[in-house]
Amino acid sequence: MRSAVLGVVLLVIGTIAVLTGVLPAPEALGIADRVWPILLFVVAITVVAELAADAGLFTLVASRLVRWGRGSTWLLWLLVVALATLSTVFLSLDTTAVLLTPVVITLARHAGLSPVPFALTTVWLACTASLLLPVSNLTNLLAEHAIDEAATTSGGGPLGPGGFAALMVVPAIIAVVVPCMVLAIVYRRQLAGAYTVDVEAQDDDRVLLWTSGLVVLVLLPLLVSGIPVWMSAVGAAVILVVVFLIRRPAALRPALVPWQLVLLASGLFLVVEAAHALGLARALASIAGTGDSLLALLQLAGVGMASANLVDNLPAYLALEPVAGDPVRFAALLVGVNAGALITPWAALATLLWHARLTAADVEFGWGRFIALGFVVAPLTVALATVGLWLAQGAGAVLP
Repeated sequence: MRSAVLGVVLLVIGTIAVLTGVLPAPEALGIADRVWPILLFVVAITVVAELAADAGLFTLVASRLVRWGRGSTWLLWLLVVALATLSTVFLSLDTTAVLLTPVVITLARHAGLSPVPFALTTVWLACTASLLLPVSNLTNLLAEHAIDEAATTSGGGPLGPGGFAALMVVPAIIAVVVPCMVLAIVYRRQLAGAYTVDVEAQDDDRVLLWTSGLVVLVLLPLLVSGIPVWMSAVGAAVILVVVFLIRRPAALRPALVPWQLVLLASGLFLVVEAAHALGLARALASIAGTGDSLLALLQLAGVGMASANLVDNLPAYLALEPVAGDPVRFAALLVGVNAGALITPWAALATLLWHARLTAADVEFGWGRFIALGFVVAPLTVALATVGLWLAQGAGAVLP
C-alpha cells in the first residue's frame, strides 16, 4: 500500500507539472507512449508467474532440485543459484524475489537446512542476474528503447533482444558469479555437509500444473524472439486465465495484478520526465562523466549504484538515462542501477517485497546485516562487471 500511495502522490505531482506547463503535454504523451507496453508486460508476466506458482510449478521444480541435489548441500545450493538465475533472466527479478523465495525457504526447511543463505541467494540474484535480457528488469525494458535509438543514431540498427544480450553477456555472467562467491564464503559452514532427501508429495491439479508448465516453456523462447514482449506475455496470461477460470476460478483475484507497482512506476515516469524538463539531466551530466574509457564507465556505473541506493533503481535509471549516450555507456549504467541495488532496503522494490516474504515465513534476517553485506558485494560486483564490459568492448565482443 505504501508503494500505491507514493505512486498516487507522484502522479498528482506529475499532473500538476503538466497543467502548469513545467512538463509540456506532448512530452508527457511521449513518455506515456513509450512506457505503456512496458507496464502491460509487467502486469501480464506477473499474472503468468502468480498463476504458475498457484498451480504448483515452482514447488514442483524445487522438489526436483532436492532430489537432484543427492543429499549434498553445496550441490543443492548451486541448483538454487541456477534456478534463481533462470527465473530472473526470463521471468524478471520480481518473480524471483516474490515467488521463488518462499519456495526455497520451504525447500531448505524440508532438507533440514538454514533457509537464510538460500533466501539471500534469491534476492541478490534477483538484482544481479537481471542484466542479460530486456525482460529481466523494468530498467532493461526502458534501456532497450534508448539503446536501439543510440545504435541507430550511430549508424547501426536496433539491437533487438539478441543484440542486447550480446551487449550484456559478459557483465551479466560476472554479476552472477561475484555475489555467489561472496555467499559461498560467508555461508560456507551452513552450506557444508549433507541433508536428508525428504520431499512431500504434491497434491496439485495436474491439468493446471502441466498447462502452466507448457505455457511457461513456450513463453521463454518467445521473450527473446523479437516479438514485442508484451504480446507474448499477454497471450500467455490469457491462456492461463482461461484455464484457471475453468479449473480454479477462486485463484483469479484482483491481487494478481501488481497495481501498486504500476501506480508507482507511472508516477515515477511522469515526475522524472518533469525533472528533466527542469534541467535534471544537465545537473547529472557533470558527475556522470563522458566517454567509454574504463574510468568513465566505472564513474557512470558508480553514480548509478549510488543513485539506486539513495532513491531506488528505477528513478535512478530514468534520471541518468539522458547522460548515457551510447550502447556501452547504457550497459554500464544498467550494471550500476541493477547489480548495485544491494545495499539499502529501498534500492529495489523487489528487496522490500522479498523481506515481506521472509517475515511471513518467520525467517529472521535484519536490515543491518543486509546493508553490511551489501556494502561488500555491491561495489565489488559493479566494479568487476564494469571491467568485464570494458574488456569485452576492447575485444570487439560487445556488439554483434
